Amino acid sequence: MADPSSYRPKPGQIPDSPGVYKFRDEHGRVIYVGKAKSLRQRLANYFQDLAGLHPRTRTMVTTAASVEWTVVSTEVEALQLEYSWIKEFDPRFNVKYRDDKSYPYLAVTLNEEFPRVQVMRGAKKKGVRYFGPYGHAWAIRETVDLMLRVFPVRTCSAGVFKRSAQIGRPCLLGYIGKCSAPCVGRISPEEHHELAEEFCDFMAGRTGAYIRRLERGMQEAAEEMEYERAARLRDDIGALKRAMEKSAVVLADATDADLIAVAEDELEAAVQIFHVRGGRVRGQRGWVTDKVEAVTTSGLVEHALQQLYGEERGDAVPKEVLVPALPEPVEPVAQWLSERRGSQVSLRIPQRGDKKDLMATVGRNAQQALGLHKTKRASDLTTRSRALEEIAGALGLDAVPLRIECFDISHLQGDDVVASMVVFEDGLARKSEYRRFQIKSFQGQDDVRSMHEVIGRRFKRYLQEKQKSGEWTEEPSDDARVDDNGATAATVTAGTDDLEPDPMAGRPTDEDGRPKRFAYPPQLVVVDGGAPQVAAARRALDELGIDDVAVCGLAKRLEEVWLPEEDDPVVLPRSSEGLYLLQRVRDEAHRFAISYQRSKRTKRLKASPLDAVAGLGDTRRQALLKHFGSLKKLRAATVDEICEVPGVGRKTAETVAAALAGAAPSAPAVNTATGEIIEDDGVPPAALSAERGQER
Repeated sequence: MADPSSYRPKPGQIPDSPGVYKFRDEHGRVIYVGKAKSLRQRLANYFQDLAGLHPRTRTMVTTAASVEWTVVSTEVEALQLEYSWIKEFDPRFNVKYRDDKSYPYLAVTLNEEFPRVQVMRGAKKKGVRYFGPYGHAWAIRETVDLMLRVFPVRTCSAGVFKRSAQIGRPCLLGYIGKCSAPCVGRISPEEHHELAEEFCDFMAGRTGAYIRRLERGMQEAAEEMEYERAARLRDDIGALKRAMEKSAVVLADATDADLIAVAEDELEAAVQIFHVRGGRVRGQRGWVTDKVEAVTTSGLVEHALQQLYGEERGDAVPKEVLVPALPEPVEPVAQWLSERRGSQVSLRIPQRGDKKDLMATVGRNAQQALGLHKTKRASDLTTRSRALEEIAGALGLDAVPLRIECFDISHLQGDDVVASMVVFEDGLARKSEYRRFQIKSFQGQDDVRSMHEVIGRRFKRYLQEKQKSGEWTEEPSDDARVDDNGATAATVTAGTDDLEPDPMAGRPTDEDGRPKRFAYPPQLVVVDGGAPQVAAARRALDELGIDDVAVCGLAKRLEEVWLPEEDDPVVLPRSSEGLYLLQRVRDEAHRFAISYQRSKRTKRLKASPLDAVAGLGDTRRQALLKHFGSLKKLRAATVDEICEVPGVGRKTAETVAAALAGAAPSAPAVNTATGEIIEDDGVPPAALSAERGQER
């Protein structure tokens, strides 16, 4: 690990002008490329105190051994040079979107004497007009098959074309009218090239002129009683309209635009692009990247624009580019795009109307792409095995942790303190064994003490199940003996109803056939937190005499792994599958805990003294509140007035009056969002939403 001060340039040596800089490692390899409006100010940020740097930036500067720079005239030149260097050197600490060369394009080879329409993949070639990309090659072939009726451009390979020219007989498409047969001289090279240009114009979105021209021709043929030609033109119009219907109209003003959306988390980002031409979606593509550098959404957008238009010229760069966040600064990027197009390009965030709605659709596609990528990554057996092996190696375990349990504490400023336990077996979530806990041994906010209680209760239950099964015959100590009042099913409840059932065939069961809740110990316990939470979990296990279960904690801020009695954390590589699995386990425990905490808070806020009245169901409770308007007015009512409510008899009215008289009215609640006093009859939704911003 290098010390950045060892290669820091001398003061005043770095010019105060736009430029591009490169960090190299000890072997001379370029590991990071960046650009700056002021090289002096930007590079100074890398040589400050390491503790103040972002973890990814800190890793980069300690890996580097030297830095060099190139001065340019403008920020636009810096943007272009940065793109060129990233493409040339492939630096490990730069965001690089995985290439999309596998996407098929509809290509027209205008650089040939007889242009050919075909499906193309791979790098783009000069002189070839591309349309797309498409999701599937068959979608291109269907579109081409419909359009060849009107634009019979050559589609055959060079070998077939040469063979037909030698024998003087066209291929099958020439006989059925889907090729103009330039191979046998039915059409001149100039006429065939003009036909290919018309095909390109139609695919580029200029469809109205061709449709109107064919319609006029059809009407003229009908007036001249040339019904066969009119029918043929009618079928041509139908074929073109069916080809147009394959790409739905999304923008009514026939806009040419590219819409770019980004979905991201701490480690990865997904980018989705919709290519809209003539108001229709003509292509779609997507990329996924690892966030190996400290980059914002604006930075991700800028990298996407570089990758998308770095090799494009002319009409391939649209008039309008819509993004979720503007690069900083935006002017050089907009100028760079305009130079590549040859005319003004609008780079902006859609604010209203159809474009904003379409951007939301692109954003949902990006979220789904990121979720699908993570699902595939998590479900791959080889990847899961590698993740478990990396965890075992990093934590010094004797064997891979086939069962991992993760615990998290959730509360709202010390109220409704709950905990969750999620279980992952073989790297996959086992939702049937999720558990949730209420913290009852104390009141208030103390995550460390809560973690100690939850770990202790969970493993007390494990020792109890072990004793029942006969696997553990030694008399437990007083500390290890299970307290039926503290750790029974009354305080440990099963997972929520929205979890899918997971059959537990072959698992130990109680006498009534239900699966045992805590019969299996994990090989690894993960807690959401740092060194204090880890120490509390380890202390709880030591008090129970359990020494064969490993413990670690995952701190959310820097994604560091903490071990008991260790002063320094274990730092797993950002691209590590082991770290990715630990994060999934931690995030799932957090989700499960906070959903339980919210449900408890909602029930508490909605609780009413009427709930405790025996024999008073929901229907009559609602009738009472509707009749009096609020609980406060109901409390002030007499028994006779309560009897006036339909369905409420005198005995029930007396019971209600007695219950409300015995229940002391609570202090008035205040809606933290609006400052209004909340009456007894309910809680405005705004209060709940305001509280959620403070929950953990």
